[in-house]
Amino acid sequence: MSVRSVTPGRRQAAAAAFLAVALTLTACGSDAGPPADARDRAAGEDCIKDFDPAKDYFPVKSTVRHAKNFTLRYEKSYQVLTVNEPFPKGKPESYVLVKCGAPKPKLDGELASAHTVTVPVKSLYSASTTHLPLLTETGTLDVLTGVASTANISSAQVIERVKAGKVTEYAKDRTLNAETVIGARPDVLMTQGTDDPQYPKLRQAGIAVIANAEWLEASPLGRAEWVKAMAALTGAEQRAGEVFDTVEGDYRKVAEKGAQAVKEGKPVEVLPGTMYQGTWYMPAGGSYAAQLIKDAGGTYPWAGEAGTGNVQLNFEAVYAKGGQAPVWIADQKWKSAADAVKADNRYGELKALSGGAVWTNTKALGPGGGNDYFERGVLRPDLVLADLFALMHPDQAKDHTFTFYQQVPKA
Repeated sequence: MSVRSVTPGRRQAAAAAFLAVALTLTACGSDAGPPADARDRAAGEDCIKDFDPAKDYFPVKSTVRHAKNFTLRYEKSYQVLTVNEPFPKGKPESYVLVKCGAPKPKLDGELASAHTVTVPVKSLYSASTTHLPLLTETGTLDVLTGVASTANISSAQVIERVKAGKVTEYAKDRTLNAETVIGARPDVLMTQGTDDPQYPKLRQAGIAVIANAEWLEASPLGRAEWVKAMAALTGAEQRAGEVFDTVEGDYRKVAEKGAQAVKEGKPVEVLPGTMYQGTWYMPAGGSYAAQLIKDAGGTYPWAGEAGTGNVQLNFEAVYAKGGQAPVWIADQKWKSAADAVKADNRYGELKALSGGAVWTNTKALGPGGGNDYFERGVLRPDLVLADLFALMHPDQAKDHTFTFYQQVPKA
């Protein structure tokens, strides 16, 4: 999730918009089942002992306010999680999440073929680092037993769990090994919003493949609200609601400051993104990146462009309309302006590089090079927005401590 409208840009390896990192597996699974701490946590969740069909076993229910790509429906002993677009242009998928100890419900219609999952889950394989904060912030990290790549992790808590041997790295070679996953027997494999031809084999083996397609949400708060989808699996509805309410409230406070700054003056002209293989992926006006820029009190020449994805442009087109912007919001690990020019000498023509300000979202990198912006930024758009407001309106945020962004030195 960079300030360009990307895509799987939430993924650590994404170098450009819509560069999807495929879910893959290596032969390092185990048939030992989930670690003891996950089993112990689930055992303490008070599974239903004497089932009463008239009793509501979900006293705390999540309400989805911003997300458009998933819904939650509650019955007395189970809930239905539906992902409307599990991957680009994919058909809706529904998952029946049955409270531990309750009998499997009789399902018909579209739910007759839906995968049934006992919740709270005891073990989960994650295909994206954006899932990790959904666990750490709700106190359910103990269910994590597999990650796509340990190198991309920024969270100290998750890294510690990996070092302790409680988490398997299963996507190191980008080749999905269905036999390995089946041998590890996770309750759930959560996708990163892409499809894979091996998924049917995993489902046939009894492993629930559940889509997390938060990157298809067009709004920052919509993406963050996927913490509630994760909570439906882990039984952390109460904590997830508290986390999201705080994020939403803080986001709105910064957005109000952005709106006030525009009211008192005018939007700050910015230039978002960088080129990838000769193409500049510019966020369209309906994208989440465009929303962040607007809410921070900024604008850019393509803010009125329809769509929620990207506009693909060449450098000349970008320079003609946005080359004079005083602020450039980039997404590269540049140490200086010279690094930018080395990457493409045409960047040297941009006003922001020579006389303005260049910012990159690479301040918080993990020990393996993973970028916390792509990990924690999805759940914490309030922190992203606070950074954007501060870099656009430095006179109004002199005491701001940046979380994800840092300014590129001119020399």
